[in-house]
Amino acid sequence: MQLLIENLHKSFDDNHVLRGATAHFQSGRIYALLGRNGAGKTTLFDLIADKKKPEQGAVWLETDGKKRPLEQADFFYMIANPLLPNFLTGREFAQFFIDVNKQRIRDSRTPDQLFDWLELDEKERDRLIQGYSLGTRNKLQMLMFLLTAPPVILMDEPLTSLDVVVQLQIKQLLKEIEKDHIILFSTHILQLARDLCDELVILHNGVLQELPEGRLQDPAFEKEIVDILRSTDDV
Repeated sequence: MQLLIENLHKSFDDNHVLRGATAHFQSGRIYALLGRNGAGKTTLFDLIADKKKPEQGAVWLETDGKKRPLEQADFFYMIANPLLPNFLTGREFAQFFIDVNKQRIRDSRTPDQLFDWLELDEKERDRLIQGYSLGTRNKLQMLMFLLTAPPVILMDEPLTSLDVVVQLQIKQLLKEIEKDHIILFSTHILQLARDLCDELVILHNGVLQELPEGRLQDPAFEKEIVDILRSTDDV
């Protein structure tokens, strides 16, 4: 299975954020989408998730050589600061999510089994979400995509504001599930990309540049990336 990004263009007034962005992403890999603040990473994710419309280009999901537009059930969009119902407990939210998404549930594990896997302790499960840390809220987002198992997972700067322990937990969890998904992980932090991802795609000057597989651990990698991100064009 592949996620195909083909010739995406998107502008906001005179700001040309995407200028023919093109890339292919394979199932079973975690991709870092690396770019400076304001490069258009969130805009690209919004186009993939159909939250915004491109002026040109398309996004496709290809299976067995046949491609089609993405549907809502094909992806989960994990944002850095999730909006969750504060008046529910974690356990109540999990059951509510299952009840309203019965046709989309793909994981047969119970909420408690998933909470165990996510390392969410018993007390946290029965606390109101309004008292949750950002890390715990992000674990609830992970529970949502574990239950529905969409082929594409979009993660927009999800680890930036988390403490070190939660970062390590989420990194390990993603490694355990990557074989079944196409995971795109946006960040502006180079070390996060090196630690977590299998491959790197740079978004700079409105275009996507795929680095050859294996370059993440190359000693010359960091300087090469910095040089690319410092460069400008005349468009």
